[in-house]
Amino acid sequence: MDHRLIHWELAAKTAATLGTPGPKLTPAEASAVVADLRRHADAAVGHVHEITRLEAARDLRDSDVLIVDRASWARANVHSFEAIIDRPLREAAAKHSEKLSATSAAVTARATGAEMGAILSFLSSKVLGQFDPFAPLKRPHLPEAGRLLLVAPNIVEVERELNVEPADFRLWVCLHEQTHRVQFAAAPWLRDYLLGSIAELVEGMLGKADSLGERLTRLFTEKTPLTELIRDEHDREIMSRLTAVMSLLEGHANVVMDGVDCSIVPSVKTIRQRFARRGADRGAIENWLRRVLGLDAKMRQYADGQKFVSAVVRQIGMEGFNRVWERPEHLPTEHELHHPQEWVDRMQA
Repeated sequence: MDHRLIHWELAAKTAATLGTPGPKLTPAEASAVVADLRRHADAAVGHVHEITRLEAARDLRDSDVLIVDRASWARANVHSFEAIIDRPLREAAAKHSEKLSATSAAVTARATGAEMGAILSFLSSKVLGQFDPFAPLKRPHLPEAGRLLLVAPNIVEVERELNVEPADFRLWVCLHEQTHRVQFAAAPWLRDYLLGSIAELVEGMLGKADSLGERLTRLFTEKTPLTELIRDEHDREIMSRLTAVMSLLEGHANVVMDGVDCSIVPSVKTIRQRFARRGADRGAIENWLRRVLGLDAKMRQYADGQKFVSAVVRQIGMEGFNRVWERPEHLPTEHELHHPQEWVDRMQA
């Protein structure tokens, strides 16, 4: 019996079929945008190094920078999800094979694949950039370095919508995403830490399900919040750990963005103001989708993590904060994220 519970090929095909291409550009304009984004992506590394004081940011050259369209972004994320959760899903399905017939498994796989594709199609028109630490490079000497994805049509669309200086906006976007790239370079153990935690969560969550197929279908097709599927205390602890890490990563990137002044991005104040106002103009349908997909929770992670990083840096400086990248034991707990003094005390003990 095939224990695959997500039809990955269908997910990628659905995302590409449902997606829209974005703003129209001539071949010459598209080439110029790609070249400009590459230039700004390279320039951003030096600025991130200056603000974070992380040596991992000095002349960083250990991951791919890909300028992609919406369909390519969606396909890349299908492949990353497969790398992250396919093995634990298959193992959970194998353990519960007596509860899941071959027919129901096939139906579940296609349903979840189609739904994942639809979700990624929606997100593909919203994401400006992303560092993907889970995608291996095709270079033997750098097997797990990850890749930076910049979604060109979305960047062009938003800079036009906001009526901001394209060069400034593109550098501003690259600074945020390159910060994520630097985080994983500074903490080379972080990728495996996250992979292990996610696998443990998936195995625990699905392994305890009374009906594996039904539970997985609810997650993807009914958009049941993940927290409703986590009932075991141990699984809740893993979820808390993951929440703290993701909040830290996003908050740290926002602190770096706040460290950018007009000497780096001349129109940075205008970009911040207009980008912040943009979120208030979303329609009812998009707001609903953002809630069910957890995107509003992600925005709260930005704020929680940013408060933690800012508080720590104010007290012990950026060098003191950078101890967080040294080893897993130095990561803040979700409790410490909201009580930064306790993390500082633990690091100074």
